[in-house]
Parts: sequence; structure tokens; C-alpha cells
Amino acid sequence: MNNSLRDDIKILLLKSRMTMTELASKMAVLLNKKMSQSNLSHKLGSGSLRYDELLAICEILGYDFEYKKRT
Repeated sequence: MNNSLRDDIKILLLKSRMTMTELASKMAVLLNKKMSQSNLSHKLGSGSLRYDELLAICEILGYDFEYKKRT
């Protein structure tokens, strides 16, 4: 599951023409805390990304995160 999220975010970064470093920098501003590319990569790889960090990634990349009931 962890790799799936990491891979999904990498795909969204490619579509947005943004690097992981740029994303980490924008997250630092949005969340008002230190965030480096290596820190972000570690969080994605280890599955320790927090919910507010996921929402920040969605905001920065221009996506909505939603819960959807399975049919």
C-alpha cells in the first residue's frame, strides 16, 4: 500500500511537471513547518505521511481527496 501512494504521487508530480523538491518546498510553506525532499521521500516510502500532509499535497497539485462509498 505504501508504494502505491508513493507511486501515485510521483505520477501526479510528473503530470504537474513538478519535482519532489518543489513539492516539499511548497508543503513547508503551506504547513508552516520544515519539509525537505528527503524527508518527504522517507514519509512516502515508510507509510508515515500524515493526513494533513496528504491534503497539502492534493492542494498543491490541484486535486481533491474524497472518500467514496464502494458500489
